[in-house]
Amino acid sequence: MSMPTSWPSPSSLRAALKSRIGTALTALFGEPPDPDAIVVEQTARPEFGDVTTNVAMRLSHRLRRPPREIAEALSRQLAEDPWVRRAEAAGPGYVNLDIAWDVWLQSQSEQLVPMFAPRSGKVIVEHSSINPNKAAHVGHLRNACIGDSVARLLRRTGHFVEVHNYIDDLGRQVADTVTGLLYLDPEAVPADQTRFCDYCWDVYAAVHHAYETDQPLKAHGDEVLHALEAGENRTAWMAEAFVRQILDDQLRDMARFGIRYDLLVHESDIMRAGLWEEAFLRLQASPRFVRETSGPQAGCWVLRTRDEEGGGRDGAHMPDKVLVRSNGLLTYTAKDIAYHLWKFGLLPLDFRYHLRGEGLYSTGREVLEHPSLGRADTVVNVIDRRQSYPQEMVREALQAVGFEDAAGHLHHIGYAVVALSRSTAARLGVPVEDGRDVYPMAGRQGIGIKVADLLAVVSDAVEHARSRQEGIASEAIAAGAIRYYLLRHNLQTDIVLDTTAVADIRGNTGPYVMYTHARAAGILRRADPAETTANQVAAPAVLEPWERLVATTLASWPDVLFEAAETYNPTMVATYVYELADRFNRFYEECPILRAGDQERRFRLSLVRRVAAVMADALGLLGVPAPDAM
Repeated sequence: MSMPTSWPSPSSLRAALKSRIGTALTALFGEPPDPDAIVVEQTARPEFGDVTTNVAMRLSHRLRRPPREIAEALSRQLAEDPWVRRAEAAGPGYVNLDIAWDVWLQSQSEQLVPMFAPRSGKVIVEHSSINPNKAAHVGHLRNACIGDSVARLLRRTGHFVEVHNYIDDLGRQVADTVTGLLYLDPEAVPADQTRFCDYCWDVYAAVHHAYETDQPLKAHGDEVLHALEAGENRTAWMAEAFVRQILDDQLRDMARFGIRYDLLVHESDIMRAGLWEEAFLRLQASPRFVRETSGPQAGCWVLRTRDEEGGGRDGAHMPDKVLVRSNGLLTYTAKDIAYHLWKFGLLPLDFRYHLRGEGLYSTGREVLEHPSLGRADTVVNVIDRRQSYPQEMVREALQAVGFEDAAGHLHHIGYAVVALSRSTAARLGVPVEDGRDVYPMAGRQGIGIKVADLLAVVSDAVEHARSRQEGIASEAIAAGAIRYYLLRHNLQTDIVLDTTAVADIRGNTGPYVMYTHARAAGILRRADPAETTANQVAAPAVLEPWERLVATTLASWPDVLFEAAETYNPTMVATYVYELADRFNRFYEECPILRAGDQERRFRLSLVRRVAAVMADALGLLGVPAPDAM
């Protein structure tokens, strides 16, 4: 996603410098440059300055001048700017700048964190979407943490956000667990669990093991699946009660991590509300949706995605997608297409709703109307990257029925899987004699770590590691540590979960950044309140190296926050908050604060106050506590 050229936060140092560089270039060369050509970044090393720009190299061809010549002229012009203490041309055409921090900090308002104007339109964020057939595991939690933080980021930057959790209550996984509950020998699965979802975890694994040799049981599984699709029968009603109980357990697990939703959308209600029938009529009007009469897909309704040359989107081959099988059963993607047409407000039908909890609505059989749900301008789906093809088929379907604008506003956030480290797998009882370092989770085999179990393990580790029991509870620290661990990894990177690393107080971990906020809060508690509440504090003309690094990092927060929201990337926030924590702790070690002279003390306390505010802001977006004491 391309970044906008104007930033909505007035406290952005980068935006202010871009504007001043643009003004300087216009004065020098007579025409305003393209704002996208002006890139301002933090320098790689403090001795090079606070920030740098390569705009001279970007404009060299257009201005028909050597980049070094442009850089030298720009440096002389910027040296006259009151916000710039030093400007210097470097290398082939860089311009390195030292910021006049005393002038910059005096220009800032009393607001310690950036504020953003409200945006028009609505964004629907769909995440979690866990099959309601067993307990949630850590892979599901990664999805939920990403989606929850994306929603927080969007709300924080002025968007109106509605969060959905899609409940696939007609899928194969639900059918298999219900089959196990109905037809497996009760002695095959010990009923020694304390929660129904944990018992069903074992049932699901047991039924898949039994399928390998028990053909009558497998046939029962097919019968149950057909009964669920048909609806309004004994099996479907039993499954409905089963799903409700599993969903209760899953929602309780997510709530312990601060994850909540606005709407639960049940797949069965897509059928019950007639959304698929309406979508089917629209698809039939497209020449790309056909019923095959021969070949392996004979009798199937298929969405054709190939063009005349046999290429798909961007020229890459993509196979046609079956939406309705020859036996009349719908694929998951078919119902997802109907759901997305509803999400964008493109169908004349709506669900019935009921209030399931405080602020939480669910589709259902009731007659409650809720005209403000749905009707999104933008849809963001957080789904495992292995589901990229079905997500692309939803986009293709929107295009096939003529909704190009909706297709362009449908975004898929794909992410990599979570596997288990050797030590974590061994603790779970997974055989590790083969010597591998990584063990993928497999629900059908019962291999994985449940969300509730992970929280218990990390809570226990935190409890034993705490030298003082101050501030928030160990479980809250553990939940924050897990969320941070799952969000700090690049979304496209597989996570090899090591429960010991999650709770570590050292390095790039949740406990480390939480402790840093507690340290900042503790300094402010010990200081004179009059010195920690002053809105404007004079900065020294020249800052110490670690003061400069902390100030530079604080000044970049509005830009990091805005870019993370625009690119749907909470990992940027985790990277930032760790960098700020690390630099603040070095500042704390190198620069006396409470024992400094009056002017230095007041200025350094103002930095501490800003660090505490920005860290709380960033941690809140990650769903991590910002404790005042640990």
